[in-house]
Amino acid sequence: MDNAIVERMRTLLALLRAHNHAYYVADDPSISDFEYDQLFAQLLALEAEHPQLTQADSPTQRVGGKAIDAFSQVAHQVPMLSLGNVFSEAELAAFIERIEQRILHANSNNLGNGIAYHVELKLDGLAVALHYNHGKLVRALTRGDGAVGEDITHTVMTVRNIPKLLLGENVPAQLEVRGEVLMPKKGFAKMNAALAATGSKTFANPRNAAAGSLRQLDANVAAKRPLAFYAYALVDALAHNLTTQSQSIDYLASKGFDIAPCRSVQTSLQALQQAYQGILAERPALPMEIDGVVIKVDDLRLQDQLGFISREPRWAVAYKFPAEKALTVVDGIDWQVGRTGMVTPVARLQPVSVGGVTVSNVTLHNMDEIARLDIRIGDTVSVYRAGDVIPKIEKTWPEFRPAATLPVRLPSHCPVCASAVELAEAEAQARCTGGLQCRAQIVEAIRHFVSRKAMDIDGLGERWVEALVQQKLIASAADIYSLHTQQAALLGLEKMGDKSLANLLQAIDNSKKTTLAKFLYALGIRGVGESTAQSLAQHFKSLPLLREATQEELLRVADVGEVSAMWIVDYFAKPFYSRMIDALLAAGVELAVPEVLAEQALAGQSWVLTGTLSQLSREQAAERLQTLGAKVSGSVSAKTSVVVVGDNAGSKLAKAQALNIPQWTEAQLLALLETHQLYP
Repeated sequence: MDNAIVERMRTLLALLRAHNHAYYVADDPSISDFEYDQLFAQLLALEAEHPQLTQADSPTQRVGGKAIDAFSQVAHQVPMLSLGNVFSEAELAAFIERIEQRILHANSNNLGNGIAYHVELKLDGLAVALHYNHGKLVRALTRGDGAVGEDITHTVMTVRNIPKLLLGENVPAQLEVRGEVLMPKKGFAKMNAALAATGSKTFANPRNAAAGSLRQLDANVAAKRPLAFYAYALVDALAHNLTTQSQSIDYLASKGFDIAPCRSVQTSLQALQQAYQGILAERPALPMEIDGVVIKVDDLRLQDQLGFISREPRWAVAYKFPAEKALTVVDGIDWQVGRTGMVTPVARLQPVSVGGVTVSNVTLHNMDEIARLDIRIGDTVSVYRAGDVIPKIEKTWPEFRPAATLPVRLPSHCPVCASAVELAEAEAQARCTGGLQCRAQIVEAIRHFVSRKAMDIDGLGERWVEALVQQKLIASAADIYSLHTQQAALLGLEKMGDKSLANLLQAIDNSKKTTLAKFLYALGIRGVGESTAQSLAQHFKSLPLLREATQEELLRVADVGEVSAMWIVDYFAKPFYSRMIDALLAAGVELAVPEVLAEQALAGQSWVLTGTLSQLSREQAAERLQTLGAKVSGSVSAKTSVVVVGDNAGSKLAKAQALNIPQWTEAQLLALLETHQLYP
């Protein structure tokens, strides 16, 4: 008999006995029910394999133990934003406090009974936007990246409970409804059973099943799946004379939409927490999977006043249920090197299913996190998915630690280039000192440079970048633009044919015309993300001016702090990067830079463009307005100064009319630009 098996069973028995005592006798449990169930299941499996080792007093012997490019891309008229998350009553309290402070600060009048919050289920499906024209369903889009979604109208039309024609009279000319397509529990179980009976692959969870069904090219496949839609939002509800979220949900129900159960309106933190706990208790009996509740400010005008931060609304939050956990073993720790030289430890795990997703790798972030967890190779660990998205290690189980294991040490040399690894005293993150002598840093820097939000070189994916660097065809971003001289070598690469090469070279040529903001983001300057790149471009409006900027000048830019300013100055001062930028410009990269005008006629104003313009593209119009000092926004709010209306304007026009915001024609905009010599 393997002594390791006997020792494992003894350890499990001791742990379960101790936790049973803590739970039932001391009323002071030290682990979650889910973790207890994991330990119990391990012991049960071992006893089934080795019944002769089963102890008479084992807890198991007592009653009472416990998945596209084929779809067209369509821009959302109003972005489909994500929600921020909270995971505890304390975090919810902080969210409520932030809202009430903002509202009280903005409104000196007494708010009376306080702010009302709408509580609804956080459905675990696929977010979909439905567009109706005079009451007829004409288009359905996925969330996509929030700005652009996939057109899945053909499969959404097969979802039986989605109204194809809206009920009632006085149907608006344009209506956008958002909600979740999901697969109810019973339908999911029945479908999986049928798949298993025929030897077909089953789905891991209802969400994957729903998403996979809607993203089928053949609508007949989706039509056979038990899908359902639940509406949770009416876009521009104020324009439809609705003033609260609860009213808009009632309105949607009157038009024929199914609404998820368990919604309510609450006015205090205590009531919100009670509603959350009540729904958590009802969760097993609900017909659909949920992973929390969504809490929204009920008053739509207050929502508008609160606005957004980054890609999240300030007026709503997802209060997530406790993340599902699983136990597994750390097989090893790898060290990954990023584009800035950051050396990150990653735990290699024995694959384990967590919330329906197989997890085999988890980042450990840095040495501080390794020390906090006291994690070692061979340790048993609890893995959970934070917000049911990112897998993390919550804790180790020292009781199962193998003998003679050693603490994890930071490698002294880079695992890729063998350069020294340094950990600065003021930083938590170790870095490879090899710079662009390190192949990993070169690969990651170029991957970032060609990514969609940077230079957007379609066809130059991660595999190709790795291959080009490996074959020494490129060593920096600038080398990409000389690949047309390396066609024979490129055709020698595996799976690189004439057509692929032609497409790649065309994509490289297309990328030469870009904006200053995208170019700055593509350079991968430490501390310069999308937002900071945009701020730098708007402030300096010139790459030469930015390259010569001092740290003091950079500190005048929004989003730039002392450390970021130091990194930016350091980047442009390094000869390698300076030569690379010169080479990119010499290769023909053109940066769209707004003309610098002494007179900023629209400084402090917020403009919105909607509909199709005939003389300018919306990007061109936005650029010229920014040249005059205006901020160009993607949504209409009470702070909007002017809305420029083109052909086929939609909900933004309706909202501007409801808020009595000035609406300009394209002709008026062109006249303004002509006055300032920005048109033609």
